[in-house]
Amino acid sequence: QWQLVESGGGSVQPGGSLSLSCAASGFTIDLQTLGWFYRAPGLGREALSCITSDGDTTYYKNSVKGRFTISRDDAKNMVYLQMNNLKPEDTGVYYCARSWKNYCSGDSDAYNYWGQGTQVTVSS
Repeated sequence: QWQLVESGGGSVQPGGSLSLSCAASGFTIDLQTLGWFYRAPGLGREALSCITSDGDTTYYKNSVKGRFTISRDDAKNMVYLQMNNLKPEDTGVYYCARSWKNYCSGDSDAYNYWGQGTQVTVSS
């Protein structure tokens, strides 16, 4: 059974950092395009970043450019999201997802497997 499990969420003060991890099981990620999405309270799911099997990255949300970094470790079957200089507006549930396309897309319809999400709260 294919599964994605996020971890690393939590509560942090503004300006702090968190490192999210996403562990894949039931399939290998080496040929997969993977993405991170987030859902702010009361809003819909929004694309944050994507990484192809070749390691090409795309950041969809302007406010995270320069602060968030997506990466992958195919040997560990893991994808990561390093989040620095966190802001209160980064609060939400963060999801990793596997795309059925071999290129990056910010459209959630391009992703067919999702993790359960991990909560990130940025507050003083």
